[in-house]
Amino acid sequence: MNYRHAFHAGNFADVVKHALLARVVMHLRTKEAAFRVIDTHAGSGLTDLSGDEARRGAEWQDGIGRVFGFAFTAEAAALLAPYLAAVSAFNPDGALARYPGSPLLIRQWLRPQDRLIACELEPGEARALSQNLHGDPRVKAIAIDGWTALNAYIPPKEKRGLILIDPPYERDNELHHAAEAMDAAHRKWRGGTILLWYPLKELRVRARFSKTVAALGLTKSLQIELYCDAIGGTKLKGTGLIVVNAPWTLRAEAQILLPALADSFWPGRPSDLLIQALGPQ
Repeated sequence: MNYRHAFHAGNFADVVKHALLARVVMHLRTKEAAFRVIDTHAGSGLTDLSGDEARRGAEWQDGIGRVFGFAFTAEAAALLAPYLAAVSAFNPDGALARYPGSPLLIRQWLRPQDRLIACELEPGEARALSQNLHGDPRVKAIAIDGWTALNAYIPPKEKRGLILIDPPYERDNELHHAAEAMDAAHRKWRGGTILLWYPLKELRVRARFSKTVAALGLTKSLQIELYCDAIGGTKLKGTGLIVVNAPWTLRAEAQILLPALADSFWPGRPSDLLIQALGPQ
């Protein structure tokens, strides 16, 4: 699966990933001590939804396009508020025209003492990322392979923080490679939170990948998935996250957020939800 950022920016998988990313960062902010976020496959950071690639797929229309302005319950709306406020900051007139990727969203949530390293290897994306993050001393955009960055930049001096692993999944074995890289990063930085995103086209991927990750014995880990089989053809049908050293609040928050998001994405369609612990808790 070739997961080009601009084609899929703002789709349902992006929304789930970024809404839960916001919850993890909000948990890090509950303590005064500084934290660092390492975004291994950051992309360009910002997508023009009227651009050619975004228009061709138009996937954002069934993702952030449905969430923006949706009437969520008060409980779900409160949990989504940091994420939606960050998206709104790039669309000040209230009309969706741009979608911020993970590095620009994360920057919105940093405090003065916090730091972000955003990594992107593809030259055009890396140049755009550098421009989009320019001028903020809390942030570094680095043209480097994300898998190399995992070894180079951990553990950070702050001791607290998050690794976001969101690769393009262009190679057949990249999901297996991602699991191995996640395990290696955890061994090197035992106290860090790791958030690994992966795509789902069929449910058998879930069973195979669940076994692979469970065998790693990662600490305080959650597997979170949302899947809709009613999406036809070979399109992306679901989205998954592994969260290592997950905040203690995240499981309950996901149990509120995912059904609410599913109702906005796929009204009237059945969806499948998985939230389960993996490894020692």
